[in-house]
Amino acid sequence: MLGRVYYIWILAAVFLLFSCDWRPSFRLPGMGDVVTIDRYDRIEGLYLTTGDFSALQKMNIDYPMETRTLIEDVLQIGHVNDSEINSKFLRFYQDTTLQAILKEVGRQYADMDDISDELNQAFVRLKKQLPEMSIPKVYTQIGALDQSIIITNNTLGICLDKYLGENYSIYLRYYPREQRRQMVRTMIVPDCLHFYILSLFPLPNHGSVNQQECDFHIAKIQWVVNRLLHRRAFSNTYEHQIDSWMKKHPDISETEMIIRYSLQDS
Repeated sequence: MLGRVYYIWILAAVFLLFSCDWRPSFRLPGMGDVVTIDRYDRIEGLYLTTGDFSALQKMNIDYPMETRTLIEDVLQIGHVNDSEINSKFLRFYQDTTLQAILKEVGRQYADMDDISDELNQAFVRLKKQLPEMSIPKVYTQIGALDQSIIITNNTLGICLDKYLGENYSIYLRYYPREQRRQMVRTMIVPDCLHFYILSLFPLPNHGSVNQQECDFHIAKIQWVVNRLLHRRAFSNTYEHQIDSWMKKHPDISETEMIIRYSLQDS
């Protein structure tokens, strides 16, 4: 009898885990926040493929900032308050290429648990290094092959249309192979971290630096991202140089390295 009760309890526990879409939460030290990915792309895709008015209402009411950013900054098709902007927005995506991209995003990104978990772990590590850092709100959207990551007001937007795979047929028409190698699922989290950290540590003296100094600063951010992910997502000459320098200076923190280490020191 006891064995039967135990068996039933196990079945109930398994059912609860799966019915609640359970997965581990990565809580940040000293606070209750959990990094989540808000799937704005699903509501956007529903409206753009079916013209569902309730989806449009949800975009405007529940996601006003995301919708404004998409229409005004990413697509640049007008102002969100324009009287004809909704029909203009819908017509814009009737292009056959964009319709194909909408469907492909829905297929490839039906599940994003792997991305969410890696992003969570990386932000927990980053928070330990930068305790004063605010955790950004993260959401997904579908652009028009314009941008990959959008950073606005401590919000991080992921454009899933730029991560459909190196050999995705539409990419083959427009992008060289070297660029397509970065347009893959495994580069979403590295790119999120890269652009977010770059927003915290922008290139100093932006108007007066040369290309080498710019590349070196970006490589410093990339080195930090590699450390946060425990994998080498970015690899180039400067990144290797920074790695060697940091091994010789183990007492220097990542933040100090970004601020202090310059091309002239190498």
